[in-house]
Amino acid sequence: MIALETVVHSGLFVGLAVTLLWLLSLQLRDVSIVDIWWGPGFAVIAWTASSTPLDANLRYGAALCLLTLWAVRLGTYLWIRNSGHPEDRRYQAIRAATPGFPLKSLFTVFWLQGALQLLVALPVFSIATSTAPFSWVDMIGLFLMVSGLVIEAVADEQLRRFKAEPDNAGKVMDRGLWGWSRHPNYFGNALIWAGVGVLGMGAHAPVWALLGPATMWFLLLRVSGVTMLESTIVDRRPAYRRYMERVPSFFPRPPRT
Repeated sequence: MIALETVVHSGLFVGLAVTLLWLLSLQLRDVSIVDIWWGPGFAVIAWTASSTPLDANLRYGAALCLLTLWAVRLGTYLWIRNSGHPEDRRYQAIRAATPGFPLKSLFTVFWLQGALQLLVALPVFSIATSTAPFSWVDMIGLFLMVSGLVIEAVADEQLRRFKAEPDNAGKVMDRGLWGWSRHPNYFGNALIWAGVGVLGMGAHAPVWALLGPATMWFLLLRVSGVTMLESTIVDRRPAYRRYMERVPSFFPRPPRT
């Protein structure tokens, strides 16, 4: 069961946060800061989904810790990566093609992201309030979350080190996890939310709450993740086409020779 008041409670916090971020983006003329908020926003939802988060049961406490750890790591990583750089080219293109973009971005970027976060986090509201006993289903969910968190963190660190080497400028990263998947960080992210969905099942969440993790998978695969990133990368890096022939886009497997 998902109580409407808990969703509204979290929604007020998220709405206030993204509105303040929008005001900051007007000063910076950079809406890319919304990407940094993506992970931390889910931590805010997790902490406000219950009126007593510090008295959490095992299921909710574990999910709360893992989501907070993921949010802090991802938010810090993106903040460091984006610091000192201009607005992301995706937003630059939208800004150039949209009259009145600074005002419209409040609705089309910031409030939209807040709404998506609440949708994706649907199982969290059941996890936060459920009194169902901890079971093997929850163990599977936690295993998926931990696995996804580790995979995403390792993939991000491997990519960071690769880009830090001047000799790799313009080259395609195909080492480590990136030799098994073209987007191992997205795969790790997807595992985290699959785990949240499984925990939701353990908490007896309504079936429709699984729409949340399904939305995250759709975003990663078809909207702002794999599809968007690869739509222009071949034009910018011709060697990427050969990389695509050897390495799968999402689900890891040994690369073809």
